[in-house]
Amino acid sequence: MRPRKYPDLNSKTPKADSHSDARPRAAAPTLAVPSGRGSRLARLGWMATGIAGGMVAEGARQWARGNRPKVSDLLLTPANARRVADQLAQLRGAAMKVGQLVSMETGDLLPPALADILARLRSDARAMPRAQVASVLESNWGKGWEQQFKHFSFEPMAAASIGQVHRAQTRDGRVLAIKIQYPGVRESINSDVDNVAGLLRMSGLLPKEMDIKPLLRDAKRQLHDEADYLKEGNYLARYGELLVDAPEYLLPARHAELTTHSVLAMDFVGGVAVESLVDAPQAERDRVMGLLFALLLRELFEFRLVQTDPNFANYRYDTATRQLILLDFGATRPYKASMSRDFKRLIQGAMAADRNTMATACLAIGYFDATNQDKHQQAVLDIGQQALEPFSQVGAYDFGTSDLPQRIHATGLALGLDREFWKIPPADAMLLQRKFGGLYLLAIRLSARVDVHALAQRALQRAPKA
Repeated sequence: MRPRKYPDLNSKTPKADSHSDARPRAAAPTLAVPSGRGSRLARLGWMATGIAGGMVAEGARQWARGNRPKVSDLLLTPANARRVADQLAQLRGAAMKVGQLVSMETGDLLPPALADILARLRSDARAMPRAQVASVLESNWGKGWEQQFKHFSFEPMAAASIGQVHRAQTRDGRVLAIKIQYPGVRESINSDVDNVAGLLRMSGLLPKEMDIKPLLRDAKRQLHDEADYLKEGNYLARYGELLVDAPEYLLPARHAELTTHSVLAMDFVGGVAVESLVDAPQAERDRVMGLLFALLLRELFEFRLVQTDPNFANYRYDTATRQLILLDFGATRPYKASMSRDFKRLIQGAMAADRNTMATACLAIGYFDATNQDKHQQAVLDIGQQALEPFSQVGAYDFGTSDLPQRIHATGLALGLDREFWKIPPADAMLLQRKFGGLYLLAIRLSARVDVHALAQRALQRAPKA
C-alpha cells in the first residue's frame, strides 16, 4: 500500500503573537517512535548488545595498555552510559521516563558518567517524522482530519518523553496547540519500565544497594496518568475553575471536541519563557515567583490538587497583561486531606523552629519511622529545616544570594550514603519535594526576593480545617 499524501499545511503557519519567541528555528531532527512491543524490546536488546560490545572493546584497549580492569570499570564507561541514554531517548515514553526519574531522584548516588548522561533525558527528545504524526492524527480524528484546518504545522513547538506539541489554525480561525502522544506509549508503560529497570540493574549501571522499586511503581502510575490526555484535559478545565478568582493566572481553554486519549487540543497561548525574565525589573521577577509560590501553597492546602512537574517549560509569562501562563497538567495529582494536613504541620513547625512538631509531621508523612535511629531522624529534620528555610525567614528571602541547594545537597548526600538508613519517602512526598525544589531553582535563576513566610501564613489561614 502506498503511503497517503497529506497537503502541506505549513506554508502559511500563523505568525507568532507579539509575546512569543518568533525567531526562526532550524527544523528539529526527527526519529520514528517504535510503537510495537516487539520493536521496543528489540531496541532494548540492541542497547544490551551495545553495552556488551563496548565492554569488550574497552577491555581490549585496557589490556593492550597493560591494565587489568574490573568488570564494573568496563560497565561504567561514558560510552556505555551514552548508549543507554541514546536508546532511551529514541524509545521515548516510559523508557525515557525511567531514565529521567532515576536521574532526578538518585543522581547524587550514581556514577558521575551515568548521572551526567541520564540528565540529558530531562530535555532531550527527538520529534516524530511527519508521516507518523499524520498517522496518529488519522487514527484519532479519522480520514480527512486535515480538512478541519486552515494551517497545521508538522514542525513541533516542543517534544518531550510522552508526546509533542504542534500549532494549528482551524477553518473558523481558532489558533490551537495540539499535543500528540507518541504511538505505543500507553500500551508499553508497564513492560518498558520493567525492562529498562532490569537492564539497568543487570548491566551494572545502577549500584546493587540502590532500591528503585518505589520509584518504578510511581513511574508506572505517573506515566499512566500522563498518557491519558482526556484526564489531563479534565485537570486543565478543573484548574480553570479553581483559579476563576485569580485573573493573574492564564490557562489555555481545552477544545473537548478534538481531544482524545492520545490527542489534547487547547488554545494556543503566547508569552515568553518564564526563565527569560532574568533581565526583567526586580519587582517583576519577585512578583512572578510570588505567584508561583502562592499557587503551589493553594494547590497543597486549599485545592489538594497539585501539578507536580517542576519543568520551567510549564510556565510562560505575558508581558502585556502581566499574567502567568500555566501549561501541561499531565502530572497533576490529587492529595489526601491527611497528607495536606501533615505538610501543613511540617511547614508550621519549620516556621516556628519547633522540631518536635516537625518530627511528628515527618513520622506521619513517612520520612522516617519509629525503628530508625535517633541520629537518622535528626538528620532528616536537619534537611527539613534547610529545605524550608525560605518559609522560616520573616521577610523577603533573597534566592539570588542563597546557597540553599548546595547545603541541601551536601546534607542529603551524607544521609543517602549511610547504608544504615536507606529509606525512600512515599511518592506523594517525593513529588512535592521535587516541585518545591523546582520553584527554588527558578527563583535562584531569576534572583528573586520573595516573602515566602507571609505567603505561607496567608495560605495556612485560608486552608480548610482538616
